[in-house]
Amino acid sequence: MPELPEVQSSVSYLKTKVPKRTFVDVWTDTPKMGVCKGSLKGSFNRLIKGRKIKTVRRRAKNVIFELDKELSLLIHYKMTGHLLYGKWKKEEDEWVSRIPGPLKEDKMNKYIRFLFFLDNGKHIAFSDLRKFGKIELWKREELKEKLKEIGPEPLSEDFTVNKFKKMISGRKKMIKPLIMDQHFLAGVGNIYASDALWMAGIHPEKKADRLSEEEMKKLHNAIRDVLKQGIKNSGDSMVDFRLPDGTKGNYQKKQKVYNKEGEKCEKCNSENIEKIKVGGRGTYFCPRCQKL
Repeated sequence: MPELPEVQSSVSYLKTKVPKRTFVDVWTDTPKMGVCKGSLKGSFNRLIKGRKIKTVRRRAKNVIFELDKELSLLIHYKMTGHLLYGKWKKEEDEWVSRIPGPLKEDKMNKYIRFLFFLDNGKHIAFSDLRKFGKIELWKREELKEKLKEIGPEPLSEDFTVNKFKKMISGRKKMIKPLIMDQHFLAGVGNIYASDALWMAGIHPEKKADRLSEEEMKKLHNAIRDVLKQGIKNSGDSMVDFRLPDGTKGNYQKKQKVYNKEGEKCEKCNSENIEKIKVGGRGTYFCPRCQKL
């Protein structure tokens, strides 16, 4: 599932392309996606036409297009989704990109589920292999209230070590599922949680309330550092994720332990990375550097 760095990389790209553009039409290959969800109900064709994009932002793993008329379009990638920006033409019952380069050739171009037609002749396309993605239209104030259910942003200035310590205090949950809980902390998923815990030298099954103050500090810094590295490398494209221009991110080349089962730990160089299940998710760690 795309996490904070992937979503932020998409948003940073789209902010250079779509503000001041107006929606003129929509298309979907999935009828249920054509029915608007969120606080506004009805047909996307009716509700989105004529709406102008003011800006694009991220909250947790959500892409949010702020529109005129006090509306917000929310898109969540879920497992296999991502947004593409370009121009498409329908050909043999498939939407085929008519722009050159990696976007035209990439297999992910075969899984376009939703197209937003813009007034400049371009499209914002939602590609989603498994059709789990979420597209919703909200009244801005109602979405603002809804998003309060999500935890703090780990890269915000007010996410301090002291705040993190207070958040963890008294929590008996295992630390890896806890930092992946979106009600606890926004945007961290399996890839970056595994790598952050390795960087901090903390076993993923350790109970949160058993962390020392020094471990909490190390983990706080590791979470921020690994997310910044993810953004710097334009996200992780090990599987489905693509940037809006169709190119891949590079964090999959920088992974510390995630997806490295059987490989040598780059810290101790003496133990192989192991894979276990923690909270139902595949989890990678070094048994020497991350002792329970």
